[in-house]
Amino acid sequence: MVELKFEVVDIKLPEGVSIIVGQSHFMKTVIDLYEALVTAHPDLKFGVAFNESSSERRIFYEGNDDELQNLAVEIAKKIAAGHIFVIVIKNGWPINVLNRVKMVQEVATIFCATSNQPLQIIVAETNIGRAVIGVIDGYPPKRVETKEDKEWRMEFLRKIGYKK
Repeated sequence: MVELKFEVVDIKLPEGVSIIVGQSHFMKTVIDLYEALVTAHPDLKFGVAFNESSSERRIFYEGNDDELQNLAVEIAKKIAAGHIFVIVIKNGWPINVLNRVKMVQEVATIFCATSNQPLQIIVAETNIGRAVIGVIDGYPPKRVETKEDKEWRMEFLRKIGYKK
């Protein structure tokens, strides 16, 4: 009988940093994600890490910011699941790059694309390895929005440039 364990991995992000966590299938992913991100916006800073799940089982990494590359590697180590990639960005939002990430041929799944805290990654472990099962992204809702909440939402979207 195979033993199955679950772990909750808490992810702490610095102020102003967002994260995308996904699953891919090939070591070339880290290079292709770099190429997709580096041309997204000239001010975007990012780090990418990818957990190789065969051979040497290394963490490959790329990016245009040393601090963010190191952060992506540390988060990938904590998750410790094969074929998982971690992208951390600043000077941009996941909405600015998510379609580019999804279009990378090796990308199989996106688990989260968020700026929220708290963030928890649910990991399952068996005798052969670990897998991301899901993500807890922030807190559960307390109530349904009111008319005033809708007005606030639209004003906020205008303020940050997503609505006119």
